[in-house]
Amino acid sequence: MNLPLRDRKIDVFFAVLFSAFTVTSLISDLLPTVGVDFSKPSDNFFVNSNYWYAHDADALFMHPPDWMRIVTGLSAFVYMPFYVVLVFALLSGRNWIQLPSVIYATMIVTLTGVVVFGVEFFGDPAMRTGNPAKFLAFNLPYVLVPLLLLVRMRKPLPFTRRF
Repeated sequence: MNLPLRDRKIDVFFAVLFSAFTVTSLISDLLPTVGVDFSKPSDNFFVNSNYWYAHDADALFMHPPDWMRIVTGLSAFVYMPFYVVLVFALLSGRNWIQLPSVIYATMIVTLTGVVVFGVEFFGDPAMRTGNPAKFLAFNLPYVLVPLLLLVRMRKPLPFTRRF
């Protein structure tokens, strides 16, 4: 039998973070995916927000090659809807979310944690982060939180235990 939500505080924590990830997928990852230029300040809040983040910390995000637009497209069109489903499943204790969570966490850790971070720190000097602290402050949660989710979902029937 699943534990009640009040006994699964870690799931509330995940629900809050993945709700925020839903919003950030829409605000930030959609723009480069659809080709919006945010390489200079603008009157548009979303463009300006992305410019503020990327102008000194993430040239790869600001000037994405095609493969990076695919990565941001996954976030905007695959991860974002998944986050909505995940939040519902976490709050209602639906064990069927276990396998999709493992697949998601594996994908994002591989694409973001290995590929994107690899380019940002060891790739072409023109695409490396100019501000590692800012880059990590904004991007590390998108790798660490899915890793924690992977730990949470490591055994069958995850909602029958606290963590």
